[in-house]
Amino acid sequence: MSNWNDRFKDEKYLYGTEPNVFLKEVHPALSGEVLTVAEGEGRNAVFLAKQGLKVTAWDYAESGLDKVGKLAAKQGVNVNTKLVDLAESQWQQNQWDGIVNIFGHFPGEVRRKTLQGAKEALKPGGYFIAEVYSQYQIPYESGGPKDLDFLYCPEDFLQTFSDWRIVHFFLGEVTRHEGDLHNGLSHVIQFVGQKP
Repeated sequence: MSNWNDRFKDEKYLYGTEPNVFLKEVHPALSGEVLTVAEGEGRNAVFLAKQGLKVTAWDYAESGLDKVGKLAAKQGVNVNTKLVDLAESQWQQNQWDGIVNIFGHFPGEVRRKTLQGAKEALKPGGYFIAEVYSQYQIPYESGGPKDLDFLYCPEDFLQTFSDWRIVHFFLGEVTRHEGDLHNGLSHVIQFVGQKP
């Protein structure tokens, strides 16, 4: 936690202030109340708020959440922020219309808990959207964890959400230019699923 808290203390937005490209493409699926997990400095939450959604951002770095608030104020929108450690998080049943995870990476046990929590916390008809680094990202020099335990495999999504309507699933290479820390050719998993 302290690592991310220290990292986000810099005034510069390490991942930039523009939203993730994939989220920009698929966000029209979202409506109502949306949760962004591991939101970092707020670029995606603020973008969604600008689309008229009621957005709550979770992160476990207080300095990151401070930057979410500053970016939201600068863009003239409101984003609710909550300091949440996903290892300890309590998920309420059928709470959110949409949940978004853009490059939120955690140890395997926390990753599984988070995906299962998102599955339970979405309302029927709601969407879960993710773009994350795959287990094949390690040799790429474009960002992300260098620990395999923090990276996603297709089964994380295809098994967890096997009883959902899978709207979009992609495993492969994309190019990303997101601030200083995500730059260049990357290996990702993209997922859009709708809860029945």
